[in-house]
Amino acid sequence: MPNRNLNLILLGPPGGGKGTQGERLQEDLELPYYATGDILRAAVRDQTEIGKAAKEYMDRGDLVPDDVIIGVIAERLESGEADHGFILDGFPRTVPQAEALDRKLSELGRQLTAVVLIDVSDEEIVHRLSGRRVCVDAGHVYHVDFNPPATEGVCDIDGSELIVRDDDEPEVVRHRLVQYHEKTAPLVDFYRKQALLNRVDGSQDPDRVGESVRSLISTFSLEEGS
Repeated sequence: MPNRNLNLILLGPPGGGKGTQGERLQEDLELPYYATGDILRAAVRDQTEIGKAAKEYMDRGDLVPDDVIIGVIAERLESGEADHGFILDGFPRTVPQAEALDRKLSELGRQLTAVVLIDVSDEEIVHRLSGRRVCVDAGHVYHVDFNPPATEGVCDIDGSELIVRDDDEPEVVRHRLVQYHEKTAPLVDFYRKQALLNRVDGSQDPDRVGESVRSLISTFSLEEGS
């Protein structure tokens, strides 16, 4: 049964498990799950006004400005599909984006329920991502420790070669983490000051992380209903 008025943000480093938990919450709570990249691509595909603006930047290889991203999010929030709440993943990434989101929600007479930070150490993230292997033909994903193929370097499903993606190389992962911390540390503080931030230990296995997140959600649901 849908949970009314649960407006949630998932924060965490790349490879921290936001996508896994977001998809589980989407199913459990029957709420729309918005990963920023996905909804940008959908807006471009559907040729909405904001999508057309975003496409111009994306075609040039430029970063999509905050006001355009906010517009894409606003289209979804105003569409009616998020009337019972939403789960945001990958947005906001910076304090200015968070402030813009607050303004848009205020215009709609809504506010955030909570921000869930899935906290994982940098070394754990490097281990997770640098251990990933992807088959060149169909993109099937393995991990040298958590989900190894039957034969090293060979996809179990289609027999194609398994490779390390460029953005999973350890030095690249560490660079991505530096950028994440530079942008997200102020954002964590921003939401802490609003008493919205909730930390979950993301170093646990996904099922345990999911239990912790659902436990938090139950608390939010009770507060919304009181």
